[in-house]
Amino acid sequence: MAISALQKARAAYQPKLPKAFKGGVVLKEGKATQSVADQDEIKKLFPNTYGMPIVTFEEAASKLAMGDFNVGVILSGGQAPGGHNVISGLFDGIKSMNKNAKLYGFLGGPSGLIDHKYIELTSDIIDAYRNTGGFDIIGSGRTKLEETSQFDSGIEICNKLGIKALVIIGGDDSNTNACVLAEYYLQKKCGIQVIGCPKTIDGDLKNDQIETSFGFDTACKVYSEVIGNIMRDANSAKKYWHFIKLMGRSASHIALECGLQTQPNICIISEEVEAKKMTLASIVENIANTVAARAAQGNNFGVVLIPEGLIEFIPEMKVLIKELNDLLAVESDVKVAVSKLSANSKSVYESLPEAIAKQLTLERDPHGNVQVSLIETEKLLIEMVRTKLAKMKAEGKYVGKFSGLGHFFGYEGRCAAPSNFDADYCYSLGFNAANLIASGKSGYMSLIKNTTKPADQWIAAGVPITMMMNMEKRHGAMKPVIRKALVELDGAPFKFLASKRDEWALTTSYVYPGPIQYFGPSEVCDQPTKTLMFEQK
Repeated sequence: MAISALQKARAAYQPKLPKAFKGGVVLKEGKATQSVADQDEIKKLFPNTYGMPIVTFEEAASKLAMGDFNVGVILSGGQAPGGHNVISGLFDGIKSMNKNAKLYGFLGGPSGLIDHKYIELTSDIIDAYRNTGGFDIIGSGRTKLEETSQFDSGIEICNKLGIKALVIIGGDDSNTNACVLAEYYLQKKCGIQVIGCPKTIDGDLKNDQIETSFGFDTACKVYSEVIGNIMRDANSAKKYWHFIKLMGRSASHIALECGLQTQPNICIISEEVEAKKMTLASIVENIANTVAARAAQGNNFGVVLIPEGLIEFIPEMKVLIKELNDLLAVESDVKVAVSKLSANSKSVYESLPEAIAKQLTLERDPHGNVQVSLIETEKLLIEMVRTKLAKMKAEGKYVGKFSGLGHFFGYEGRCAAPSNFDADYCYSLGFNAANLIASGKSGYMSLIKNTTKPADQWIAAGVPITMMMNMEKRHGAMKPVIRKALVELDGAPFKFLASKRDEWALTTSYVYPGPIQYFGPSEVCDQPTKTLMFEQK
């Protein structure tokens, strides 16, 4: 297989580990825990995994030993840079404790466990994927582990392969499924442990215990590089306004981080829009006013960052989408459905550019709902700002020329070669998972903390997944899930962005981060995200 010069050089990179894993380790247990909310309901649903203590690994005289059994690993959900390093760290951790233990990878995500599709991950396979992006070593999938028949099928294949522990690498839903699986296996006393690892480029799997999900660092650096390139072009051509939509439907962490890294003229944060009950018209007016103010200075260019999920956070749009979903579920004629909208929703619908209005009614998901992720929010805002500026020009309030260009950065960042931070962080998460398995733990998530410090000062730990759960309505029923982390408007990262908003709007204060650096001084190559540095200050 042909590989690039960079991939060849990166294959030789040895990820850094917390100091505790460089010799012997001992497991220290803390106090009993409880869920973040709905304690009685969560405890009732998870009697075997509720209330377990947070655990940490500390240096000791002797290493942990792992019994004569094998381990299975599953990649679940969307790709994120560093997944291959979690698996290589897990492999190395297992082999360091029992050289005869085998690691099996289930193919295509959780469905591989159910359908008994797997491969043994040997050193030759692992070595070809060290420090690379993607999930192609075994593939991923979005099958949910929710049914007892699925769990029982997993027991069958695990018994056949001598697997006594499963590691599930995924986001909040995948780790919720991991906890359900751990609970079932403890209830059945089948002797199969389950450990989770926190993955998502969206950055919304974090809390008091999880400092960051893996892949967020790399993805934001990839996006910020391209944003910086566009900013440089905008400042050179001086005639375009670039509207850049960034991945992150449920939360605006990516937009916020890229805003902190590149200093755009406008960075919209969905959570702020919702909290302030901002209308679509007010968002358009704010952008138009900034365009006009820059034009008055002779600057007919700029950059706007937009979170992917913005539409769902605008209160009036949320109501419109709900009404359309309800009406189109029983009415096949779009015109009839639109005629039945409430007065407010009809007014909002009619204010939309024709192409966007069509996307709201024609693009349906398998459940018949609007596919919000397909709505081209960047084009919507460009068209509405253009219309607003035309009115302002007629009123003598705008003297410039407006030319808007739309972009969407999403898949470009999901499989990038991991940054040094993610390469180290992911390898440590996997190595740590192996030690949690050797310690007999189940229903835990692998944790690496103190991540703004050098890697040898990182703290290896494990947290019961039940500790992060609450009850939420999903598909009409209350279910236990890990609480998603939205951007905190009173948090240090957002407060810094907000404090610079007026300055960055009018000045051209762009920062050009450049491409991810893998070789060179630590201050260039190993820095974590701005978000982490603000939060851990």
